[in-house]
Amino acid sequence: MASKSFSFAFLLLFFLCTFAAAEPCDNHRFRGGKNFASCIDLPSLNCSLHWNFHSLTQTVDVALRQNSVDQKTRWMSWAINPHSKGMVGSQALVAFQKDDGTMVTYTSPITSYATQLQKGDLSFPVNGVSSILEGNEMIMFATLALPANTTTVNHLWQEGPLVGNVPRMHPCKLVVDKTSSRNQWKVVHGILCTLGWGFLMPVGASIARHGKQWPGTAWFRAHVFSQCSAFLIGLAGGIIGVLLWLGALGARIGGGIHQYIGITLLGLGAIQGIVGYCRPHKEDKKRVYFNIFHCSLGYGTIGLSIANVFLGFHMVHLMIKTWPQVTYIAAISLLGTISLILEGVGCWRRTTVRREIAAEETL
Repeated sequence: MASKSFSFAFLLLFFLCTFAAAEPCDNHRFRGGKNFASCIDLPSLNCSLHWNFHSLTQTVDVALRQNSVDQKTRWMSWAINPHSKGMVGSQALVAFQKDDGTMVTYTSPITSYATQLQKGDLSFPVNGVSSILEGNEMIMFATLALPANTTTVNHLWQEGPLVGNVPRMHPCKLVVDKTSSRNQWKVVHGILCTLGWGFLMPVGASIARHGKQWPGTAWFRAHVFSQCSAFLIGLAGGIIGVLLWLGALGARIGGGIHQYIGITLLGLGAIQGIVGYCRPHKEDKKRVYFNIFHCSLGYGTIGLSIANVFLGFHMVHLMIKTWPQVTYIAAISLLGTISLILEGVGCWRRTTVRREIAAEETL
């Protein structure tokens, strides 16, 4: 079986992201509303693999697509080997079209190199096994429950001839590599972007909003430090996201609105930094326009950032009860609560000052 494992810097990143060609696997649209967050074009047999990994249930939805000139006389198979690198011990899914035109899809444990791909139960639960034939393309679907504590697996795929609706031996070819069931780069991307765009950016805005209530300029330095840190951390996460989107780090993640919002955020963050650095002096008449632009763009960026964090959670299927999303919701809710309290304190202070001024004018 064949096998495969699963300023200026900003402008460079932006153009790379915008004009790079999409991988062929990402262009495919499945019928019936099926969507897969990740995909990779396999290096042989005209195959591509699509999948969704559900960390909460330790399951993975997979779809293997193969383009072939004559699917009616060929079978195809995809398997993972949870325990070793060879073909023996692999847990396979097999699909082919019978002479009467119906599709056959079943599971087959590989116990020897002379296997005939007989039907049998796998060493782990499998659901939703099915296949379809669309033109010259065969697609096989399944949901696998990975063994407990699985971090890496070998996955294999192959095709071979059919004789009388029975799979026959394929030409011997074996290449083995490891595929991670948890793409660590996705985790790093998510942590950096959540921390930078989704948390530090709102913190910096809150400092700018409420820090002015106290004397001195410490609030301004804290605001600049928070926003610069947020942008640099978010930029690092964005670069990793672009590399994942291009497939440069192995498994390729899908693009869509999450990707486009991410690119937009990089642009907005860079603009905010440049505008903030070139801000007019306090006594300049143009300062009022700067304040309106800077605040409007800032709050818009924060809104997009928080929305994109939740879109990212959705892409990797982290539902409401998983700890990353619960932790983020708790953190952003705490920040919002503190901001509301400070807003109330600010309103009280401003009201008190106005009353004192009015009393002095009356006297």
